[in-house]
Amino acid sequence: MEGKIVKGIAGFYYVHIAGKGIYECKAKGIFRKENRKPLVGDNVEIEITHEKDSEGNIVGILPRKSELIRPAVANIDQALLIFAMTKPEPNYNLLDRFLIMMRQQGLECILCFNKRDLSNRAEREAVEKIYEKSGCRTLYVSAVTREGMDELTERLRGKTTAVAGPSGVGKSSIVNCLQGTKKMETGAISEKIARGKHTTRHSELLTISDDTYIMDTPGFSSLSLFDMEKEALKTFYPEFDPYEQQCRFMTCVHIHEPVCGVKKALEEGQINQVRYDNYTAFYDELREKEKRKY
Repeated sequence: MEGKIVKGIAGFYYVHIAGKGIYECKAKGIFRKENRKPLVGDNVEIEITHEKDSEGNIVGILPRKSELIRPAVANIDQALLIFAMTKPEPNYNLLDRFLIMMRQQGLECILCFNKRDLSNRAEREAVEKIYEKSGCRTLYVSAVTREGMDELTERLRGKTTAVAGPSGVGKSSIVNCLQGTKKMETGAISEKIARGKHTTRHSELLTISDDTYIMDTPGFSSLSLFDMEKEALKTFYPEFDPYEQQCRFMTCVHIHEPVCGVKKALEEGQINQVRYDNYTAFYDELREKEKRKY
C-alpha cells in the first residue's frame, strides 16, 4: 500500500493513504543499515500491522523528485509566500528574502497577498508593478470573504506546496480555508500524536485533497541572510537578465560600475526601484558577511 508521509516525530511516521486516512508507522531497520531516513513528503510503501488501530511499517521509500536541506523535506513542488495587503503593510525586504530562500532550493513561487477586501485596485496595481517582472505569479485573496480562494486552490491542485510568510498576515486563516472539511482529519492526527513525548515543533504536511498537500514549517521562518557568494545574488533577479548584455563588464554586479545596462534600465523605469533597493541592501549584507570571515 502506498502513501505519503505527512508528519514524522520521535521515530513515528504518519502516512496519509488516499481514501483510507492516516496510519502511524515505524520505519524498518533496513533503512538504518542503508543510512537512509524517511522524510516528511516521501512517498512510501507500507505494510499494515494493525488495521483497527491504523498502524503499520514503512517498507519502501519511492524515488524522490526533490529534497530540501532546510527544512529536511522531500518532494516539495512549489512555494506559497503569504503577505497581507494591509495591517500589516507588505514588508518587501522580507518578502524578497523569502523569495530568494525558496529559489535557492529550486522552488517556483506564488506570491499571495491576503486581506484583498481591505485594499483598493490602485494598491493592488502598485504591488503588481513591483513584482511583474520577478518571474512570480501573484494572487490577491481574502480569507474573510473568500475572494480569490478558488483560484488559489486551483494553483495548488495536485502539488505539494511549502507555505511561508510573517506572522499577522492571515496564514492560518488561509490554511483553514484551503483545508475546509480536511480540518477534522488534521485534528484527529493531532490528537493521535499528542502523547507528551511528541511536543517538538516539526515539519508537517496538511492534506487538502488526495493529491494536494501544503506544508507550514518553522524551518522557513528564519530571517538570516542566504548562504551564497555576493556575486551570485544577481542571478535571483530575473528582471536584470534582459539588460545584462548591455553592461561593459561581464562581471558587473550593477551597483558601482560604469556603463551598466541594469542601472540604465532602472533609470528608465524598466526595473522597479523597490526590487533594486532590496538587491543592493542584500549585496551589502553579503559583502559585510564575507569581510567578517577574514
